[in-house]
Amino acid sequence: MAELSDTKLREHVRARYSDAALRMADRDASAGCGCGCEASATDCCSDRAQAVFGSELYDDHDTIGATDDAVAASLGCGVPTAVADLHEGETVLDLGSGAGADVLISARRVAPTGKAIGLDMTDEMLALARENAARAGLPNAEFVKGYIEEIPLPDASVDVVISNCVINLAADKARVLREVGRVLRPGGRFAVSDVIADPDMDEATRADMQQWTGCVAGALTQAEYEAALAAAGLTDVEVRESHRVHEHAASAIIRARRPQ
Repeated sequence: MAELSDTKLREHVRARYSDAALRMADRDASAGCGCGCEASATDCCSDRAQAVFGSELYDDHDTIGATDDAVAASLGCGVPTAVADLHEGETVLDLGSGAGADVLISARRVAPTGKAIGLDMTDEMLALARENAARAGLPNAEFVKGYIEEIPLPDASVDVVISNCVINLAADKARVLREVGRVLRPGGRFAVSDVIADPDMDEATRADMQQWTGCVAGALTQAEYEAALAAAGLTDVEVRESHRVHEHAASAIIRARRPQ
């Protein structure tokens, strides 16, 4: 995996999520079971996979503000909006916003004076998200195209950064977290759901590209995640496992704060 260029990895991930978005737009049930998985992925669409990724993780009270289609299209491994402690008037940034469910939920919670911004690199996902936002009637939700390694927002411009099983897909996760530290305002919060790898994850799993776009092979260990957050200047780091998603990995709620 180390021999794969960042550009090639990014394009591979983009292609998988572009395909997933097109299938969702066609309301095709074969779009996948979560985290970019497709029926060809080993055990991806088993009952267990469907229980640990995607819309089944959301309770009804978690989804207020989002359309049913946006929630159904979730490919994440958790519910970051459930732990982000959002308040009216805040600006929220969702990294890798996909079909827009977490952006719409956030927009409803920070309304009327706050706003939620979704960042995604995939045109097809952005189109799907904007369609969902229009149907939800949330003018304070917006979606921008860009890379999470190069967030196209000014320094100290957001109060909260959320993400749902996306940071582990980036080749340079340390760069992503440095960008998080840059765009957060002093006292701003980082609250994401992400996959963390067991320290003994085998090399065969890490080398499997299909597993990478399924949120497993590219994951950091808990210790690596904590170190990367600290290196990005964030404090009060908390990593709490929520459920297992793979023999060698778990979903976790990861929180931190930019110092005042």
